[in-house]
Amino acid sequence: MARSGKVAVIGAGFYGSTTAQRLAEYDIFDTVVLTDIVEGKPEGLALDMNQSRPVEGFETRVVGQTTGEQGEGYETIAGSGIVIITAGLPRKPGMSRMDLIETNATIVRQIAENVTRHAPDAVVIVVTNPLDEMTALAQLATGFPRTRVLGQAGMLDTARFTNFVAEELAVAVASVRTLTLGSHGDTMVPVPSACTVDGNALTDLMPADRIEELVTRTRNGGAEVVALLKTGSAYYAPSAAAARMARAVAEDSGAVLPVCAWVDGEYGISGVYLGVTAELGASGVRKVVETDLTAGEKAALTEAAEAVRAKQADVQNL
Repeated sequence: MARSGKVAVIGAGFYGSTTAQRLAEYDIFDTVVLTDIVEGKPEGLALDMNQSRPVEGFETRVVGQTTGEQGEGYETIAGSGIVIITAGLPRKPGMSRMDLIETNATIVRQIAENVTRHAPDAVVIVVTNPLDEMTALAQLATGFPRTRVLGQAGMLDTARFTNFVAEELAVAVASVRTLTLGSHGDTMVPVPSACTVDGNALTDLMPADRIEELVTRTRNGGAEVVALLKTGSAYYAPSAAAARMARAVAEDSGAVLPVCAWVDGEYGISGVYLGVTAELGASGVRKVVETDLTAGEKAALTEAAEAVRAKQADVQNL
C-alpha cells in the first residue's frame, strides 16, 4: 500500500489520541504527529501506538511531541498537509459548549498561529468546542482561505442521529441515512425529510412525535455522554468523524460529508461558518452541496445561521 504525507493532531487527550490512532490504523499516511502541552504525554502515547503496529498490521509511524507556551516543539508539524485541532477544555456535567468559549479561544488562537508558522499549506480541521465559533477563530488566526479551515460537527451529529434511528427501528446502521445541519449545539438542525431506512422515508416508518424525540436526543447527544461519564466528554464517535474527514482530504476523494464550512450564498445564507454538506478534497472544501429542505427545516437553518453569526463575530476579540 502506498503511504504518503503527514497529518498532525494537536492535543493528546482522549479525543486527540484516539483520532491519531484511527489515522495511523488507516495506514495511508507516512507519519501521524501527536502534540500536547503535557510533558511526555504525546511521546508516551506515540510509543504505545507504534508498538501496536505489528499486531494491527500498519506501517504509519506516530511521532509524539511536547509543545511549549512559546511555540516550542511545533516545528515537528512542519510539512503537514492536514492539521486537526482537538486541544481545549472538555465540558463538565451541566456545562454548555458555549461555557468554554473564552478559555478555548485562547488555546485555539495560539495553536492556529503556530500552524501558520510551521504548516502554512495545511487543511485545518477544528473539533474544539464551541465548534462553530472555534472554526471561525481558527480561520481568522491563520489567515488561511476559508475553504482550508473547516469544523467537525455534522459528521458526529449525523452519526448520533443514525445510531438512534437504527436502535429505535432495530435495523442495521448501514441501512439508515440521516442528516444534521446548522450549529453544533442548541440550534442544530436534524433533517428528517432527508432521512431514509433501506430507501424508505423515515417519516413513513416512525410517527412524527417519536422522530422529534430522537431529534432532541441528537441535539443533546454530547451532553448525554458527559452526564454519564461525569468527567470528560465523548471521544470514540467524535474521533471517528474527524479521522474520516481527514481521510477524505488526504485521498482527495470528493466525498460529500456534513461539516462546518463557510457559507457564501447557499440556502440564501452568507458570511458565516455553518453545518452544511460539502464536497471535500485535497484543498479542503471544494464546494457546499445544498440539500432539499422543507420550509420548516430551511427556517431552522436560517435561525441557526443567525445565532452562530453573532457568536462568531465575538471571537474576533478573543
